[in-house]
Amino acid sequence: MAVTLQLHTPSSAGFDEPFGMLHACHGRVERTLALLSRLGEYLAAQGGGVPDEQARDAAADVQRYFDLAAPLHHQDEELHVFPVLRASGAKALADVLQAEHERMETLWQPIRADLQAVHAGNALSSEALAEARVRWADFAALYARHIAAEEELAYPQAQTCLGLHEQFAMGRDMAQRRGVRYSDSAT
Repeated sequence: MAVTLQLHTPSSAGFDEPFGMLHACHGRVERTLALLSRLGEYLAAQGGGVPDEQARDAAADVQRYFDLAAPLHHQDEELHVFPVLRASGAKALADVLQAEHERMETLWQPIRADLQAVHAGNALSSEALAEARVRWADFAALYARHIAAEEELAYPQAQTCLGLHEQFAMGRDMAQRRGVRYSDSAT
């Protein structure tokens, strides 16, 4: 089974469209979680042997995404979306989404350890791999529910509350925290 490593699909949205960037990040989360699932299938098909280069590379890619990009995405939401929701009367929704971020961070730690072992070339017993795959599936399921709530409820509500100038400021902040140069024609 070939592991496809297409994690870095360019987004058509720029930082001048911060909600477009948030949606694009969700697409990358979904692709990375799909890669994690395929990695589990691949390792199971290999029968618990020493992970090959393809498996090690996939593990490193998944780890890199959830160590670097996902925390920045969560920070974007915590700084720019959740406060707007709270101010507009959707405090309960913001609180649930915030709690899910915290749960994801907790769930990520043992998954990160699983991926580090694979990346290091350590064989996982069939029992250890089965347990890891359950963790990975639970993590993916939480993310799927979370993304649906953000895209169907949180983002539309927050976006309607923010004017164009506020959205440009949001995009500027998102770019700055990533060390990306930001320029917009509105300022």
